[in-house]
Amino acid sequence: MVIKVVKGNPTPEELAAALAVVQARAAALASAPSEAPRVPDAWSAPSRLAAHRLPQPGPAAWGRTYWPG
Repeated sequence: MVIKVVKGNPTPEELAAALAVVQARAAALASAPSEAPRVPDAWSAPSRLAAHRLPQPGPAAWGRTYWPG
């Protein structure tokens, strides 16, 4: 595994902490049974986008069509 710092200048302690997290995640994935179904991440679910209410009609509705809220 090759990891490259592309921005910033981490201290040796920060770099060691980041690598520990990456190695722990890799070890957890390697120890998981291969026949276990993988649960997709919630942020990539298309239903997440449809969970928001549609904007109410009105003079400024066109500005809220892309950014709900």
